[in-house]
Amino acid sequence: MQTFDLEQLRTLAAVIDAGSLTAAAPRVFLSQSSVSEQIRKLEERAGQSLLTRSKAGVAPTEAGTRLLAYARRILALSDEAFRDLHGETLQGELRLAVTDYFRPGDLTRLLGRLGESYPQVRLHVSIMKSDALRAAYAHGDFDVGLAMNIAGTSPSTEPGAKAPVIRRESLAWLGAAGMRLARGEPVRLLALPDTCSLHQYTVALLRRRRVPYVLAHVASGVAGLQSALAAGLGVACLNESAVCEGVGRLAPPHGLPALPRVAFQFLPARRGETEFVTRAREMLATHLV
Repeated sequence: MQTFDLEQLRTLAAVIDAGSLTAAAPRVFLSQSSVSEQIRKLEERAGQSLLTRSKAGVAPTEAGTRLLAYARRILALSDEAFRDLHGETLQGELRLAVTDYFRPGDLTRLLGRLGESYPQVRLHVSIMKSDALRAAYAHGDFDVGLAMNIAGTSPSTEPGAKAPVIRRESLAWLGAAGMRLARGEPVRLLALPDTCSLHQYTVALLRRRRVPYVLAHVASGVAGLQSALAAGLGVACLNESAVCEGVGRLAPPHGLPALPRVAFQFLPARRGETEFVTRAREMLATHLV
């Protein structure tokens, strides 16, 4: 019977999380050449390419993204089974804050799956704007925080602190399905409040590129922004997992600036963090993909 090798799946997850084979090597305690060989064997077993390689690093192909989702579930189950048989069941109360940009259509399902897998973890979840989330985390209001960072604009963190990336996505210009921009007219921009870092980034980018725009609608949350987009009220810059029914990417040429990728990252662990919180963050990293 043909199956996937557990360590090869672990290596795939490490490479995608780290963004390159070289950066992944210390995470799985292998040399760069061994990581490359592991990926080669896994692609051979999968029968298709799992990664695209460029000067900027690596990114998963469509097949790689699909396999990664299975890999995280398999690895999580393997780790859970090991802990269970060694009397290390995860148990406790966890306060989790998540940016409202993170997988808005899937988050409820993902949290439900967490509850089924870890019934002895009492999870308290707050959905917040990333900047507010960082401030609340800094004041100790939450045990674990998951924020969105825009490439090239990430806030500084404590030197040496590690902020694990659990998901990367592209930003995109979105509008109602099939929408095209009218030439010569200002862009009707839809956004969250100006305290939102993505709002600030979008406005600064349009001004820098001298793209005329009007702020047509300000929504209180991503769900409201999706509704405004589907209603055809304008366009918005959002991460790709925010695409929903009635909303799609603007078809080129649309005359709007190219957009970077974003990384969803856990905020760095605090000094003196409990073992439970550390293990819970590791558990979340394997499930919130």
